[in-house]
Amino acid sequence: MQQQRIRRTEAPPAARPREQGGRFRTAWRAAHAPVPGVSRRTRLLAYAVPFTVLPSSLWRLPAAFDAGIGIGERLYVVFLSVLSEAFAFTAIGLIARWGEVVPAWVPLLRGRRIPPAAVLVPAALGATALTFLWSVLSFVTEVMGTTIRGDALSADFPSQGGGWEAAFYYVCYTPLILWGPLLAVLTVAYGKRRRRVRG
Repeated sequence: MQQQRIRRTEAPPAARPREQGGRFRTAWRAAHAPVPGVSRRTRLLAYAVPFTVLPSSLWRLPAAFDAGIGIGERLYVVFLSVLSEAFAFTAIGLIARWGEVVPAWVPLLRGRRIPPAAVLVPAALGATALTFLWSVLSFVTEVMGTTIRGDALSADFPSQGGGWEAAFYYVCYTPLILWGPLLAVLTVAYGKRRRRVRG
């Protein structure tokens, strides 16, 4: 009788993975849920930012498995792709609660309001740098056929190969043109919203 009660109170093995999946789903929603006052258009722009970076991040990854490079270069390629996506994800913070209040998992600072300037300054600098790098400088160098330093592109550069390789390169890297401008729009919207809330 007592064993039957114990068996009834224990969760079936199949339920445990659901709980873990439920935790992940809850964390995902908390990280992406917009705060009150965020328009649908602004929310969609924020969600779009990581997807402007994702194609180029995925395009780089096969190079990490190239037999002709060392372990240091392999790690650098993977690190660069992961870091790019992490930076892109910070755009979500311009519409989510964790961009206004320090999350509960951060020790010492948890629950504290984030001063608007602490978000606006790095976001504005990032938007400016990304717009200059990807929307202006990369476009100019591509038209001129040079690297950022002004050197001529090598024959093995992806855009010089022609055919499907060049087309795939452009498809993966062209969305980066939008990263800086989208971040700029989100930064302005964030500043207006925080000012409105304070007012």
